[in-house]
Amino acid sequence: MKKGLFVTIALLLSISLQAQKYSFPKNAKEDKENIMSEAYWKIWNPKIQAQIDRDVEKNRKSDGEILFVDIAPGSDVKIEQISHDFIFGAHIFNYNQLGKSEYNKKYKDLYGSLFNSATIAFYWKVFEMQQNRSRFVEEYWDTEEYWNKTIEPKNEPHWRRPATDPVVEFCESKGIRMHGHPLIWGNRKWHHPNWLMDNMTKEEKAKLSKFITEYGNLENLNSSDKYTEEYKQMTASQLEQMFPDYAKELKSLFEKRIVDIANYYGDRIQSWDVVNESATDHQKGFMVPGSALAKSHYGIMPGDYTYEAFKVAAKVFPENVLLNINDYNLSQSYTDQTKALIARDSKVDIMGSQMHLFDPQQCLDIAAGKEIQTPEHIWEWAERLGKARLPIHLSEITITSPENEANGKEIQAIITQNLYRLWFSLKPMMGITWWNVVDDCGAPGEPSPSGLFTREMVAKPAYYALENLVNNEWKTKITAKPDKEGRIKFRGFKGNYRITWNDTEGNSQTKEYYLK
Repeated sequence: MKKGLFVTIALLLSISLQAQKYSFPKNAKEDKENIMSEAYWKIWNPKIQAQIDRDVEKNRKSDGEILFVDIAPGSDVKIEQISHDFIFGAHIFNYNQLGKSEYNKKYKDLYGSLFNSATIAFYWKVFEMQQNRSRFVEEYWDTEEYWNKTIEPKNEPHWRRPATDPVVEFCESKGIRMHGHPLIWGNRKWHHPNWLMDNMTKEEKAKLSKFITEYGNLENLNSSDKYTEEYKQMTASQLEQMFPDYAKELKSLFEKRIVDIANYYGDRIQSWDVVNESATDHQKGFMVPGSALAKSHYGIMPGDYTYEAFKVAAKVFPENVLLNINDYNLSQSYTDQTKALIARDSKVDIMGSQMHLFDPQQCLDIAAGKEIQTPEHIWEWAERLGKARLPIHLSEITITSPENEANGKEIQAIITQNLYRLWFSLKPMMGITWWNVVDDCGAPGEPSPSGLFTREMVAKPAYYALENLVNNEWKTKITAKPDKEGRIKFRGFKGNYRITWNDTEGNSQTKEYYLK
């Protein structure tokens, strides 16, 4: 049976017989239904695939050696990988929100089977709708019962923003690594609380109102405030002089947010996006060391806010908590920003990078052979970010199934298979996180058919492609016999293993082994 077939996996997962048909082509010859164009397969040609295989072997595997002192002569030893070091994650924003208990169960079962990491929503705007009332603890409107009765879930203000305690406790119960997203972000639509402006003095608020033509928020879908020409000509220093009280208040409130969350969770959440999408502000020269205010492209922000956020986070989070920077802007400016932060003794542990194919036309164009997310493009940005000498977390990825018809779903699956294989092969890569797991469960403006599952929690071909990679192709299972000295040497994917053998008295023995 070919490795690409999913018969075994379908049986193990008790999935319908229809799932057994999925076998995804790896080249033009195997693509008998011409799902992808010849031009696509010229880009993802056998030479490229062979390079990916070599890099996976080199970068994701390690050599193991086990010495047995009490083993029955001629006994077989089973070496079975039970977990990955590499992060295969997804956000868990739709926890208990899918409208039916059976849908929620299928959704939650993915964490611990396909996904070993969950990104938890901490968007300030909805996490702290009212100042000093953070949504850690579950209330009735966070319960499965509430969401099962809700007719229009996407109209609810806390859609995709569950209370965090139940999600953290769920992940802990299943041994799932957790990633908090994000602590600081200037985005007015998704993150910046409206009540921050209420902390301005009447005098300063009146002054500011003369410069703002429209506030960015979810209602108008604007990520940034809109300002007058007079404001645009002002320097950050002039703003500081005009709004001295607000500058102090903003700094205090931003610090308080980080401190409150760190004090509440400690090291229960393993990593955080400390600052999200700030590279553009660095690129435009808005991050001025020592300044009280930043004239961010989002609007007014605390001075040098990325550096200040990392400084506070390093003080208040336990040392074993990883602090990430995250961005979609993968230009040289992002690398320069990260290196500059490190040079200023900031604790930056991981660089996050994003890849969203939000427009379904992009996936159609990829299938047609247009040069979008090609191996050369990916190797180029990976090398550029790699110069910061940090692990890279592909923290948010979106791949759509155009029109969500059969052919579009196959396109999504093939793109997923090839991109995941390449991303997994990259030396600095430490993890990949899928964004919207379920169709029609994205934020406003995000595409509907971007899930691994339909809205009714029916698995799409892309799910089977990913399941096969994570739990079949990239999982080591070996049966071997020790040499005359009782030693077994093997090469496998990094992670935890279960070793099973019979001792000299015929008793079955089991031990865990960590291959790093």
